[in-house]
Amino acid sequence: MPRHLTRRRVLLVLLAVVPGVILFGKWREASRRGGQQYAEPFRIAGNFYYVGANDVAAFLITGPRGHVLIDGGYPGTAPMIMASIAKLGFDIKDVKVLLNSEPHADHAGGLAELQRASGARLWASEASAGVIASGGDDADIILPLRFLVWIGIAGYPAARVDHRFKDGDTVRVGPVALTAHVTGGHTRGCTSWTFPVREGGRVLNVVSACSLIVLGGMRYPEQGADLERSFRVLRGLPADVWVSSHARLWGRYRKFVARDTARSPADPFIDPAGYRAYVDTAEARFRRGHVQ
Repeated sequence: MPRHLTRRRVLLVLLAVVPGVILFGKWREASRRGGQQYAEPFRIAGNFYYVGANDVAAFLITGPRGHVLIDGGYPGTAPMIMASIAKLGFDIKDVKVLLNSEPHADHAGGLAELQRASGARLWASEASAGVIASGGDDADIILPLRFLVWIGIAGYPAARVDHRFKDGDTVRVGPVALTAHVTGGHTRGCTSWTFPVREGGRVLNVVSACSLIVLGGMRYPEQGADLERSFRVLRGLPADVWVSSHARLWGRYRKFVARDTARSPADPFIDPAGYRAYVDTAEARFRRGHVQ
């Protein structure tokens, strides 16, 4: 074959392959952070701060003997969380405890990197611990999705679980104390957290509520019973301020803007009615058999 034809073929192959490689790299990077963008961190109330991305949430509770971080986002959003902590004037190395709401990649994917950066000890529920330690291999995920974890397309870097907690256990770092409520249904070990914060002269009850959405790719026999129990448990928790693992569900941006622009002294983050509506809406969705 003439040399000029060989060169032409090589050039054509490169023209076909290189854009694909570039696009795959961009897709892989986007999947590592789930399309999330950096969001401005801010204080919600007292020693309670938002340090998550634009939708996938993460929260910092600060204390004199060390801080607690709830959730790690995607693998690619861990640097955003660390940048937000630094912007607020805190040091990632002062985070002594990492907590998790549930072990899907959008909330546990960045835990390993955050653990390395902080040296913090990671606490997880009994049902979530094995999933986090395996990098997302959950027996309750339907087989096609689980296969993607096995071959490395899905999943996330495995984190070391230092402690396993049970429903009702309290995790403490000095005066900071958070109580675990295992509210299964979204996943078996889905965990909601409650803790008090002091805002001015008032003590506010905070609920960080785990997801109540039923996913099409997540199925296990006790799922319905778990959700029934979760609705009862969450309704029984006193909530002045409430958040969840996805910022859009509790109105992160809307409340942030409203507080900055409102002339009324009312704080939009104090929202017990919104909390009740969150649980009611989730239960109504469950009764209709809605699956996401």
